[in-house]
Amino acid sequence: MSHSALMGAQTTGAGPETSRQDNIGVRGVAASHAMAQTDLSRMKQYKSIINQVGNAKGVDPAIIAGIISRESRAGNALNNGWGDHGNAWGLMQVDKRYHTPQGGWNSKEHLSQATDILTGFIRDIRNKFPGGTSSEQLKGGLAAYNQGPGAVHSLSAVDANTTGRDYSNDVIARAQWYSNNGGF
Repeated sequence: MSHSALMGAQTTGAGPETSRQDNIGVRGVAASHAMAQTDLSRMKQYKSIINQVGNAKGVDPAIIAGIISRESRAGNALNNGWGDHGNAWGLMQVDKRYHTPQGGWNSKEHLSQATDILTGFIRDIRNKFPGGTSSEQLKGGLAAYNQGPGAVHSLSAVDANTTGRDYSNDVIARAQWYSNNGGF
């Protein structure tokens, strides 16, 4: 997905449940930006492979960084590379119940696999909602990355079934912050 789809996306940012993670006292876009900023020092060690994978896959690298921040807090929330009660692997949390994780938890191979999963979901959402804008389809693809394309019933209520009911909005806000502040 393009930089213009990311930067043109409307977002409400992190909801109350997600905002409480860091006890920062704010919600919405401000909370998403604060969490992205908290993760930046760890994210920088992956910047090169994030940019390589994003450029190779045609996905704005800031989107990958936004997912990494949300899913694993740039690796900080992982236990030997695992998260989600041992069901998800790596920085972008590839779910072993649906995919065979590839590569090390912080490897280019892992990011490539997860980005391929994301682009497949974006394609599914484009087919499901062909009248949506590229920004809406990006948000739908992000929601599908979290819950599967069958859980996305509408582009206007894209996060109705996502974790915290804010997944795509939070990832978009974090990705926008990384684009503007992290050099992704």
